[in-house]
Amino acid sequence: MQATANLVQSKLGEYPTVTQSGYKNREDGATMKALAWFGPEDVRVIDAPIPEVTEADDVIVKVTGTTICGSDLHLYHGEILALQKGDILGHEFMGVVDRIGPNVKNLKIGQRVVASFQISCGKCSYCQKKLSSFCDNTNHSSLQNYMYGTRDAGFFGYSHFTGGFPGGQSEYVRVPIGEVNLLPIPDGISDEKVIYLSDVLPTSYHSVVDTGVEDGDTVGIWGLGPIGQCAARWAKLKGAKRVIGIDQVPERLALAEAHGIEVVDFSKEKDVPKKIHEMVPGGLDVALDCGTFHEPKTLLHRGMKTLMLETDVPEVVNEMIVSVRKMGRCGLIAAYAGFTNGFNIGALMEKGVRLIGNGQAPVRKYWEEILNEYIIPGKFDPTFMITHRVPIEDMDKLYAAFDQRLGGVEKVFVETSASNPPGPGCPPTRRVNEWAN
Repeated sequence: MQATANLVQSKLGEYPTVTQSGYKNREDGATMKALAWFGPEDVRVIDAPIPEVTEADDVIVKVTGTTICGSDLHLYHGEILALQKGDILGHEFMGVVDRIGPNVKNLKIGQRVVASFQISCGKCSYCQKKLSSFCDNTNHSSLQNYMYGTRDAGFFGYSHFTGGFPGGQSEYVRVPIGEVNLLPIPDGISDEKVIYLSDVLPTSYHSVVDTGVEDGDTVGIWGLGPIGQCAARWAKLKGAKRVIGIDQVPERLALAEAHGIEVVDFSKEKDVPKKIHEMVPGGLDVALDCGTFHEPKTLLHRGMKTLMLETDVPEVVNEMIVSVRKMGRCGLIAAYAGFTNGFNIGALMEKGVRLIGNGQAPVRKYWEEILNEYIIPGKFDPTFMITHRVPIEDMDKLYAAFDQRLGGVEKVFVETSASNPPGPGCPPTRRVNEWAN
């Protein structure tokens, strides 16, 4: 809700956020379909100006595939700071190069590319290590700097808190520093197999690698949405002996079980740590939070969020700390934003638990590895998570259906007029009103 988003601002007072300057638009006045935010639970498909090359390093991408991500619901509900009416959302997209700035040498018109959800400069000390999510130079939000002490990289379509960059739930996107932030894609591989190199695949991979899943580990994963399902598969590929998924959505639990993942339904098991210790005497080696702060589990934390006493909830993190063994490792890839109450700091200290904030995944560190070593050889096929395909004209309806989990919706491929036909084994195009009931 907007109330929870206002909590930090009410504590800090008025701290202006520096936002991006306006972009150039096409001189011919051409427009495109785009999904824009106008208030909590108020998103609309609008006709927006097509962006033009503004800086010499820019690339204009004609979008052939975009999607909606679970973290977009935080925007939908107004829980992220510094959203402005008319902001174009979306951080996960791919397409073909439509126009390039004069400094761009490694890309050509018509080339297939995937965009990183974060925007990195390619030159700072973090970017030199391919830690693109920590770029020092692409996000000028003074509010984020005040809250966190530093700033993340700029993100596409995720409010002026992350730089104010128009997003990829649109037919065209201006990609700054395109040589750095676009990955060329070879022909002969479907869009559905590569679009998630933009976010979901590097994010889930990063959660496993950064938390340090090792051969023989027993791993618990809280949240079996696309990130959690992928993380479970990455954990197995990295040698995990057992993977246990915690969720309450029947379709998610069934999908996990079908792929050899043990499950705990927290709608039936009210004491999740107790159940985990029954299954794994002594506790998990690793716990991964792939869930969300958007949905409190208890009335206590629902009340505190409503009263603006916290922005985020510690329930999953507390469960993980209690569920791991002494010296166990807990990784947070879920998108936390602000402050929480009731955190079990005593158990963290006494058990010697390693609590790791994974941060936003550094996409550039992983995307070539995932493409070349896993997707192209067929070791990891991400199309398993795609449940629906819809036209961009339906994106406003898609948000409402996605928020309510109607029709078994999980991961959606959103097509534009420039999209290719569905890839082998992928869902056909259906209007949202055909399945959201």
